[in-house]
Amino acid sequence: MRHLKKNSGWLCAALCLLFWPGLAGATEFDGSQLSVAWAIPFAGILLSIALCPLFMPGFWHHHFGKIAAAWSLAFVLPFAVVYGAGAATSGVVHAMVAEYIPFIILLTTLFTVAGGIFIRGNLHGSPAMNTGLLAIGAVLASFMGTTGASMLMIRPLIRANDNRKHAVHIVVFFIFIVSNAGGSLTPLGDPPLFLGFLKGVDFFWTMQHLFAQALFLVGTLLVMFFLLDRWYYRREGVLPVDPTPDTPKTGFDGAVNFWLLGAVVALVLLSGFWKSSVGFHIAGAEVSLPGLVRDVGLIVVLLISLKITPRKVHDDNQFSWGPMLEVAKLFAGIFITIIPVIAMLRAGTQGPFGAVVAAVTRADGQPYPAMYFWASGVLSSFLDNAPTYLVFFNTAGGNPQVLMTSMATTLAAISAGSVFMGANSYIGNAPNMMVKAIAEDRGVRMPSFFGYMLWSVGILVPLFVLMTFIWFR
Repeated sequence: MRHLKKNSGWLCAALCLLFWPGLAGATEFDGSQLSVAWAIPFAGILLSIALCPLFMPGFWHHHFGKIAAAWSLAFVLPFAVVYGAGAATSGVVHAMVAEYIPFIILLTTLFTVAGGIFIRGNLHGSPAMNTGLLAIGAVLASFMGTTGASMLMIRPLIRANDNRKHAVHIVVFFIFIVSNAGGSLTPLGDPPLFLGFLKGVDFFWTMQHLFAQALFLVGTLLVMFFLLDRWYYRREGVLPVDPTPDTPKTGFDGAVNFWLLGAVVALVLLSGFWKSSVGFHIAGAEVSLPGLVRDVGLIVVLLISLKITPRKVHDDNQFSWGPMLEVAKLFAGIFITIIPVIAMLRAGTQGPFGAVVAAVTRADGQPYPAMYFWASGVLSSFLDNAPTYLVFFNTAGGNPQVLMTSMATTLAAISAGSVFMGANSYIGNAPNMMVKAIAEDRGVRMPSFFGYMLWSVGILVPLFVLMTFIWFR
C-alpha cells in the first residue's frame, strides 16, 4: 500500500491524460516533419543507463525510476506544447497500451513462473558443466523465450559458480547465448520474430532459414566460452569453501511451474493463430480481443504461480522483484522516449533518418541484405529490437509472402540482425538487463555499460562480420 500511495500522483496524471475530453480521437503524427532534436530525450536515457551506474552508483540505485520519468517528461511536455496534447497523448497511449503493457506483462509472467522453479542440488561449475548449461539454455530459449530461459537458468548457473573467483565472463556469455542468440529459431524465442509471425511469417520459417546462422553463432560462442572458462579455471581453481552446500539429490522444486510455462506458450500461440475482428479502442490505441485474452491469461498464470509456489522455493531462489522493477521502470522510459525515433525511422527516406533507410537499398533498387543485417542489428543494439524489426520489415515491402520467398535472404538478414545483435549492449534486449540485475544481486561484479560493450565488440562483432560474408552478401 505504501508504494501505491507513493505513486498515486503518477496514476492520477496518467488517468487524466487517458480520459481528458478530446484526446480519445488523437491521431498519429508524421515522423517526416520531426527534427532530430526530438531524439535527445531517448539519447539522454541511454546515456543515463550507461554512465550513471558508473559515476553515481548510489544515486542511480535509489533514483533510476525518477531519472527515467524525467527523460520521459522531457519528450512529452515539449511535444505537447509544439504539436498539441492530442498528438502527445496518442503517441504515449499507443506506446504504453499497444506495446509496453503486453511486453511487460509477458516479461513479468515469465520472470515469475521461472522464478518459481528451483533446480535443487549444488552443481559444480567446471568448464564442461558450464558449457553444457549454456547449451541447454540456448535450446530452451527458442521454445520458452529468451526471458523464460534466462530466468530459469541464470540462478543455478551463478550458484554453481559461487566458489569461483571470477564469474563475470560466465554471465557475459550467458547473455550472448541464452538471452539472445538462442531465441532465434521460433517466434516464441524473441519479440521481433513473434511480431513477424503476427504479420504472416510462417511459424517454422525462422527455423528453416536461420538454423545454420544460429548453429554457427551459438556453436562458436560455446567453443570460445569453454576455452576461456578452462583458462580461468586452471589458473585460479576454486575457493576452498563452497558457499552452497552439497545436497544428496538433484531435482526440481516448484516443478508445477513447468505446466504454467506451457500455458504461457499456449497463450502466446493462441494470440497469433486466433484472428478476430473484435477490438477495443483506448484513447486511439487499438487492443485486439486475442491480445486482450492473452494478456489477461498471462496475468492469471502469474497469480496462480505466486499462489501455488511454496515460499521456500522463492527463498531458495533468492527471488525478489528488484530486477523486474528496474526493467519495468527503465523500459517505460525507453518506450516513451523512443516514440519520435521510431516515427522518424518509419518516415523512410523522407524522414530525418532517411540516410539509414536509403543505405539498405542498392543502386538498382534491389535490397542489400548485408546492410539490412547491420542496420537492423545496430539499431536493435540500442533501440527496442521489436519495433526496429517492424521498421525494416516494412522498409523491405512488408509483404510476408514475398519476403519469405524471393526476398528470403533479406528477411533472414532482418531477423538475424534484430535477434543476434540485441546482445551488443545491456539495453538491446530486455533479458540482458534482467540477468545483469540478478547477477549483481548475487554478488557478481558485472561490467559497466561500456565495459560490457568491450566484450560484445571484441567477441560478437567479428563473428557478425563473418556471418555477413557467408550468408548476407
